[in-house]
Amino acid sequence: MSKFSLLPRRWRVKADAARHAEAIAGILDTAPIRPAQDGVVLFSMIGTAVLLPYLVAVKSLWRELGRGRVAILDDGTLTAQDRAILAHHCGDPEMFSIAQVDTAGFPKGGCWERFLTILDHRAGEYWIQLDSDTVTLGPVPELAQAIAINRSFTLLGGPDAAALPLELAAFAGAAYPQGPMGGHIQSQVESRLGLVDRPGWRYVRGCAGFAGFAAGGPGRNLAAAFLAEMAGLAGPEQMATWGTEQIASNFHIANEPGAVLLPYDRYMNYWNEDWAPGTAFVHFVGTHRYDNGAYERASLTAINRLKS
Repeated sequence: MSKFSLLPRRWRVKADAARHAEAIAGILDTAPIRPAQDGVVLFSMIGTAVLLPYLVAVKSLWRELGRGRVAILDDGTLTAQDRAILAHHCGDPEMFSIAQVDTAGFPKGGCWERFLTILDHRAGEYWIQLDSDTVTLGPVPELAQAIAINRSFTLLGGPDAAALPLELAAFAGAAYPQGPMGGHIQSQVESRLGLVDRPGWRYVRGCAGFAGFAAGGPGRNLAAAFLAEMAGLAGPEQMATWGTEQIASNFHIANEPGAVLLPYDRYMNYWNEDWAPGTAFVHFVGTHRYDNGAYERASLTAINRLKS
């Protein structure tokens, strides 16, 4: 066992992040995004700590998708130098400030500002929510098709996620046959969805780290109605807990017409297992983000593709 492995996890993660940023600095040598006003927005909430990983995420997606402009929600930590780098590499992106997002009636924090910004601006454009810890590795025809027919999409939470959006009671019964659970807020809410008396409402276990919101889809009213139901299931004091925004995102997409669930064999979360050669997109979730050097290898692969 190394001395490094004995450090508190928060210290290890900080050190891992610093090493990762150093390893992927070559992203600054790649050509800037050439944004297009074509009805597609690549949107992320970021801060100074994830500047370089974000550039890998957005540039690798833009390369494969071949369309869209960039919009960014500043989490309050971006510096003047960060903004200059983003202006150069992302085609002078539209910038939002987290402090200026109206959260009246909704929780603050936990990525709710990100979700609300999407809902407030999706009327005339297709918004894609992209986490900074993602890497696009190959062609993404499923995304192009979803955009072409104006259908929302989501990355699934895992290989065991429900194949189709299910009505709330059906989802809860299938995913939690043992009944209501404690623990993580997502388990608390999802396992109790059968108690919600809203005929026709559906749910899918997706991942808010990568989701597309079709132009003209529902806005805050649907989110507010679902938030009230969540508060009834898990308690209003828990609505600002990290994870409620992802549940709301899953719910929104499940209730939009013809929502596309990205095939998990090509669009996946990294759970410390290697991906198949045909995988197009990997989300390096926090639990295993730096395990086995996989995130670095994927990022360098994407950087090399950008330079080719």
